[in-house]
Amino acid sequence: MVGQYDANTDIDLNDLGALDTAGASLLVELLGAERLGRSTEHPDCRISAADRALLHTVYCSLTDFCEPVREPEEAAGIQLLERIGRAVDAVWQDTLQLLGFVGLILETLARGFFHPRRWRLTPTVAHIEQTGLDAAPIIALLTFLVGAVVAFLGATVLNKFGASVFTVDLVAFSFLREFGVLLTAILMAGRTASAFTAQIGSMKANEEIDAIRTLGLDPMELLVLPRVLALLIALPMLTFLAMLCGIVGGGVVCAFSLGISPAMFLSLLQADIGIQHFLVGMAKAPFFAFLIAAVGCLEGFKVSGSAESVGAHTTSSVVQSIFIVIVLDAAAALFFMEMGW
Repeated sequence: MVGQYDANTDIDLNDLGALDTAGASLLVELLGAERLGRSTEHPDCRISAADRALLHTVYCSLTDFCEPVREPEEAAGIQLLERIGRAVDAVWQDTLQLLGFVGLILETLARGFFHPRRWRLTPTVAHIEQTGLDAAPIIALLTFLVGAVVAFLGATVLNKFGASVFTVDLVAFSFLREFGVLLTAILMAGRTASAFTAQIGSMKANEEIDAIRTLGLDPMELLVLPRVLALLIALPMLTFLAMLCGIVGGGVVCAFSLGISPAMFLSLLQADIGIQHFLVGMAKAPFFAFLIAAVGCLEGFKVSGSAESVGAHTTSSVVQSIFIVIVLDAAAALFFMEMGW
């Protein structure tokens, strides 16, 4: 109906009731801004000043609107390089934060060394139970099975060369130097680092850490040091347990598959395996424990305040801990090999 009239035709808006933004935009589209403006300014028009202002505002918004110009998309190669650059920068920033946090832990540890009354013994013992005693069954079972698998594979391959007796040396070398500490550290990275991040992250989300600072307490002494000390104590003990269970698993396979009796197995261990292999494996345990605890606690402090952030940083702590453990283990293996230890 509106299209039957020219632009000079006046429109009677006196019977217009309530008007909202949607109605005003529809009137502007149907009647046109020029015709609508002349109708509202007519002396006989009795619509309210608020409706006039709304019509004018909607008209200005519709006339001033223009679709934003899409920016040209970058080439796929440039986008790939951009993402690689951001990832490298994120890794560098995380490394700097971890180094700074490690320094803060060492500084807090040195400061508390001269004030024994400030040590938190009860939380430390509780964390030793959680990280050490509760993890012992799964570590014992896993390393026993891995030891059995290594012995079975060694016996299968070495039997072709008539050297199946050296399966004992293979199991002992692998678990004393590498598998014992590495499997334990990876399990603790997945189990304990994630627990540390979730615990501290939940406290950060609930503003409990701010309350601790308000009370004049140091979160590093209250939350971080007990966890670090607990893992420094628990991980070497679990590593020793993993070495024993892995060798026992290999011994069981040797007894049933190769006919090597437990007495002969132990005599071969005593004759061929030196104490330095055990010390090399145990020496890596405290470094792995310290870094796993540091990464877990640091990611907990990074939580912003939502459940999604807690989950994201928990995943990040596990990934970073496992990555650091494997890289450090590879570097240590090369170092000890070059040193002839």
